[in-house]
Amino acid sequence: AVKPFQAQADSKNIVLELNLQEPEMVVKADRDKISQVLSNLLDNALKFTSSGGKVAITTEDHKNEIVVQVKDTGIGIPSTDLSRIFERFYTVDKSRSRELGGTGLGLSIVKHIVEAHGGKVWVESELNKGSIFYFSLRK
Repeated sequence: AVKPFQAQADSKNIVLELNLQEPEMVVKADRDKISQVLSNLLDNALKFTSSGGKVAITTEDHKNEIVVQVKDTGIGIPSTDLSRIFERFYTVDKSRSRELGGTGLGLSIVKHIVEAHGGKVWVESELNKGSIFYFSLRK
């Protein structure tokens, strides 16, 4: 899921980093659907990160689940919007979303897919410092 985004990262001079704590982690999941989750999160991270920034994908092995993080050094999300960003058609900045081709569906799709797999999705963000999107999948 990461390889197709390398050219986009390179064109914006963004470091795209993959940190796999344990490459052998296995979960029962639909490979295509989880690839779609990662694609949506990576696409957003690259869209909202300026040239010279960084996007990192990290996996962590927890007791009964794995947690995946997609962290960027992008524009961040205002705290007033954090509770709504996984809603269908919700966009933080309507004008910027139109400019970048956003529909407000990507994060809703992410949430739906992850929850259909019995996982959770959440976000931490600081305006002008970046965001970390997390999702968990049961082992």
